[in-house]
Amino acid sequence: MTTAGDEGGDAASSVAGLKGLWIDTIVEALRNGEIDLAVHSAKDLPAEDDDDLTIGAVPERGDPHDVLVMADAGEPGPGTRIGTSSLRRRAQLLAAYPGVEVVQLRGNVPTRLRKVTDGEVTGAVVAAAGLERLGLEPSHARSLSVDVMVPAPCQGTLAVQCRAGDRITAAVLTVLEHRPSRIALEAERALMRRLDGGCSLPLGAIAAAKRDTVRLAGLVASPDGSRIVRAAAETREPERAADLVAEQLLTGGADRILEESRGA
Repeated sequence: MTTAGDEGGDAASSVAGLKGLWIDTIVEALRNGEIDLAVHSAKDLPAEDDDDLTIGAVPERGDPHDVLVMADAGEPGPGTRIGTSSLRRRAQLLAAYPGVEVVQLRGNVPTRLRKVTDGEVTGAVVAAAGLERLGLEPSHARSLSVDVMVPAPCQGTLAVQCRAGDRITAAVLTVLEHRPSRIALEAERALMRRLDGGCSLPLGAIAAAKRDTVRLAGLVASPDGSRIVRAAAETREPERAADLVAEQLLTGGADRILEESRGA
């Protein structure tokens, strides 16, 4: 199924980075009964489920990291043009690689990689899981550690959505459920709700469920990369971890950064 994000053009340009861009057609088909379940990149979903829809299964998470794909083997430096439409990626690129030029780059993964090959940009940042699922292994690709770039909330996670009340489909979907990935998803979505943030804001989050606890790390950065606030917490409950990380981030000034980003 083709979404507004796949189609690009004016529709994608006007709402670039906003949630709904990559799921609109699919969610409409689910609501209308044309399909019985929908598979999304969880990072494209809003932080809260609509009343008529639910996440029936969260399969095992893929690689959550970002990948920097370059046109050659060189290191990013002053004047290097790196493409992304994400404020989160932009901010962390500017902080990690002083002097690089970050330019707007829209479209799906193959489109962005083609623009690197064609020389429109020197490099582009894409999700590792997206490359894996498309079977793509571009040359001169390097995984970015969390120290360099904290991923988007729920990046690398699939969400299998069904209609609320559809007990037959929900029962079938239980075979896909991976509990540690669900817990991580819940923690990261909870942090998004606490900060009223999404993929259009410079917010990063990554959680990992251990035997009895979940560890959540979060980041908020100014779009120019000059201010970065980090926080982390480990607790038994995903919601509690989100509360603690949100409190630390807000105490560090994240609320001001997010407000400025919303007004930009």
